[in-house]
Amino acid sequence: MAKLISKTYGEALFELAIEENRMDEFLEEAQLALRVIRENPEFSAMMNHPRIDQEEKVRVVENVFGASLSREITGLLRIIVQKDRYKETEDILSWFIEQVKQEKGIGQAFVTSALPLSDAQKKQIEEKLLATTSYKQMEMVYETDESLIGGLRIRIGDRVVDSSISNKLSDLKRELLKVQIS
Repeated sequence: MAKLISKTYGEALFELAIEENRMDEFLEEAQLALRVIRENPEFSAMMNHPRIDQEEKVRVVENVFGASLSREITGLLRIIVQKDRYKETEDILSWFIEQVKQEKGIGQAFVTSALPLSDAQKKQIEEKLLATTSYKQMEMVYETDESLIGGLRIRIGDRVVDSSISNKLSDLKRELLKVQIS
């Protein structure tokens, strides 16, 4: 049910963004609203509190977002609150952001290495990913994990390429356990 709600509201915003040719603007504003919501759990707690009436919640949304977001995005947030769907706000905004990124050919890659990568290495990885995928642009997220020992683990969506030494050692261990000594 929540997926249907997030798709319905997110799709309405997506169609409006295309219709008004304001996809970049709405993307930026949706990301800002999502960041505010995620970084302020007290705000969400208040917006979900059953003893605060919807009119007050609508006023809070207008006061918090009205000055920094467009009339359309603020209006969407107002409707979400009026329809008592605030709990789905993060999913709605995330759905919209993901649709815009797909439309614009923007992928997100999570790269994990055993040691921090240099800027040149990061650039090389990004260029290789752009050359081997259908994306026009990549958002790169880099992490370090010493347990990899060496190599990289790259995740794009639900696809993972693991060329880490720890993974190769695990593969070797599995193969050795299959060998029967006669």
